[in-house]
Amino acid sequence: MTIFIEQPIFDSQFDVKNVDSNETNELVLDGGFSMPKEVSQNGFATPEVNSFGHSFRDYNAESERQKGVEEFYRLQHINQTYDFVKKMREHYGKLDKAEMGIWECCELLNEVVDESDPDLDEPQIQHLLQSAEAIRKDYPNEDWLHLTALIHDLGKILLLPQFGELPQWAVVGDTFPVGCAFDEANIHHKYFKENPDIKNPAYGTKDGIYIKECGLNNVMMSWGHDDYMYLVAKENGTTLPSAGLFIIRYHSFYPLHREGAYTHLMNDEDRENLKWLHVFNKYDLYSKSKVLVDVEKVKPYYQSLIEKVITNLSNLC
Repeated sequence: MTIFIEQPIFDSQFDVKNVDSNETNELVLDGGFSMPKEVSQNGFATPEVNSFGHSFRDYNAESERQKGVEEFYRLQHINQTYDFVKKMREHYGKLDKAEMGIWECCELLNEVVDESDPDLDEPQIQHLLQSAEAIRKDYPNEDWLHLTALIHDLGKILLLPQFGELPQWAVVGDTFPVGCAFDEANIHHKYFKENPDIKNPAYGTKDGIYIKECGLNNVMMSWGHDDYMYLVAKENGTTLPSAGLFIIRYHSFYPLHREGAYTHLMNDEDRENLKWLHVFNKYDLYSKSKVLVDVEKVKPYYQSLIEKVITNLSNLC
């Protein structure tokens, strides 16, 4: 995929340098980002249950959907090996399968439902817009974050025939490092016992083939839409800030940002970017709803943002 980039000026990340957090109501993050300590009382309210009446990310609730979710993770944990990931990155890293604009790509997600998600069974374009709109309301000046939310799941087009029609276990679900021991923080950890990498002693320790604090950028992650969309953006010179790329690549890395696992592999830059991922995750997870966004109503805003930041998206997959 080739992304032709204009040089944008984001609304806030370059304008808030040297802000004294004692004189404002803001927490200043390294890298020039400014993050409010908390949103207003009228901001995004975290719901207690999902659209099925269960707690969010409740993988033990009894339901037919949960049975399908568990079967998904059984297949994912068995098949996501180091060699498989390496092969997928080499194949899809060519970015030579199709050409299209970003909004056209978003509309393709009308055809995609994420079988790994216990919280939503709506087409994925609704998830993109629900999360982006919730963030836009609470962080109106962080247009880079609005765009990140809009495109963070575009890699799920890998499920479609024109992009390879990969099985769900190779596209969606929680992600995790390969090439080291599978941490017990991973959902349905028991199924890793059937993963061939378990028999490789080089992968059997906490660090595995990696060095402590090597940086997540040097760690091979299980293959899926996150890593694919990260490769697309990175290889085409996107001007999204590093926090945006970090969100795209690791938003499904729940063992890290939810459970605190694998932190021994992080470097200082990862730790700073993780602060923004924690912000993003609340909206990514809890904005899922049966109340659908009016696509045509919000389309002009996101198209203007796309034109401002990324003029074209091509050579997808």
